[in-house]
Amino acid sequence: MSVALSVKNLTCGYGGEDIINGISFDVSSGESMSVSGKNGCGKTTLLRCICGIIPKKSGEILIDGQNTDNMKPNERARLVAMFSQTSASETVSAYTVRDTVLMGRFCHKSGIFSSVTQEDISVAEDCMRRTGALPLADKYINELSGGQLQRVLLARTFAQQPKLILLDEPANHIDLSGLPELISMIREWTEDGGAAVGVFHDLNLCAAASDRLILMDSGKIAADGSCKEVLKSKILSEIYGFDVQAYMRKIAEIWR
Repeated sequence: MSVALSVKNLTCGYGGEDIINGISFDVSSGESMSVSGKNGCGKTTLLRCICGIIPKKSGEILIDGQNTDNMKPNERARLVAMFSQTSASETVSAYTVRDTVLMGRFCHKSGIFSSVTQEDISVAEDCMRRTGALPLADKYINELSGGQLQRVLLARTFAQQPKLILLDEPANHIDLSGLPELISMIREWTEDGGAAVGVFHDLNLCAAASDRLILMDSGKIAADGSCKEVLKSKILSEIYGFDVQAYMRKIAEIWR
């Protein structure tokens, strides 16, 4: 299995303050990995640095074996796409769903005036179908519910056809009935050979959406292993400051 993402001794942050402190890990093609931890531990910062939104201070980021240093935005966008909590604020209400998803094809164009091809249309429709957004294709973005918009933005992410997708709290605004479908879409992406790294606060979603979990604490990796190993480790309760396993078991009793 090839390595889709390799992070080596990465340090990054904001305004001279280091949020991520010298972390290293690899993600293979076909692998779905979750990242979790307390607020402020560096989860979103990590994703933002990998996709180039913020610069790294030191270390290396390789995507599909290619060093991302000095890589042009379009080149990077063909390798990695990010679906984030702020994606909704980047949409334009005057555009239809179809137009919005087609924006994901921009990184495959030679210039801003390049025409939309039949391949672009086919890819966009396939991605809308995959995310359940195809029936919304002719609606305008401002006509959608929060959950519908999330589906559209995920379709746009898939339309980039990257090697790696980064998902920052992808379950936001999606109701309970949509969660199994979201998890299935992430799983299908990796089964088709893509790689996914998702940030989740909900540990149950981590376990459902991936097989591997990185637990972060103060900008460093506190645990890295299978979801079962990490969720049953002592470090989990040490980081959160209470018996997480006992709490989760107590909550689950209502379903018995």
